[in-house]
Amino acid sequence: MGADRDGAKAQATKKAQATTGDSTGSDPWKVAFAVLLVVSLVCVVTWVLLGSRLLVVREVAVSGLDRVSQEEVVAAVAVDTGTPLIRVDLDHGRDRAESLDLVESATVTRGWPATLRVEVVERRPLLAIRVGEEYRLVDGDGVRIEDSPSRPGTHPLVRVTGEIEGNEAVRAAADIVEQAPDSLIAQIQLIDATDTDQITVELGDGSLVEWGDAHGTSDKSDVLRVLMREHPPEEGRVYDVGTPDLAIVR
Repeated sequence: MGADRDGAKAQATKKAQATTGDSTGSDPWKVAFAVLLVVSLVCVVTWVLLGSRLLVVREVAVSGLDRVSQEEVVAAVAVDTGTPLIRVDLDHGRDRAESLDLVESATVTRGWPATLRVEVVERRPLLAIRVGEEYRLVDGDGVRIEDSPSRPGTHPLVRVTGEIEGNEAVRAAADIVEQAPDSLIAQIQLIDATDTDQITVELGDGSLVEWGDAHGTSDKSDVLRVLMREHPPEEGRVYDVGTPDLAIVR
């Protein structure tokens, strides 16, 4: 009977081992099915993205426009309707949009499922420059935004020498306009930047600001406001803020 018990135990052990092997082993058909399923899903996704008509450019949506027309931007980006959205070169589209004269920067993104989005930041006029009998409105790079037969009251006049576009003096004057507070900008009549190291600012009441170079605009603006509060502007008054720590009034 002892032998029978030993034989029964051996059979039970073999059966347990066989059961364990079945549960932990890999069924080759299941593995093949899983691989086939993954490959099929990859093929379907690839086809949807690249080959189907489901995710293609059907619209180019442009935002941020004022002076530039949507047609100009769409033509510049040059992405044909029906192009798979995934294949659009976003950086190339951005560069083409920024090649437009009045576009300062652009961002191109995909708007799934079928829209290419172009967000434009246009150049904005900061200064007015006398050109012949007219006034040219330019941005900080001297790029012409528009021309006006009369002097615009909302943009300070700037005096420079040489070519306007890319002019260092225009950039210096624009830095002042961009960083100075609106309350001061409203009083500026003329920025004489013919010498970028000795910029002068003429105010509407006849007073003059000796600005020095275009560096430290924020500090110079703060000091100037204090000086103007303590010594109100008047005809012939001069504020020297070229060195903010040693600013004086004459």
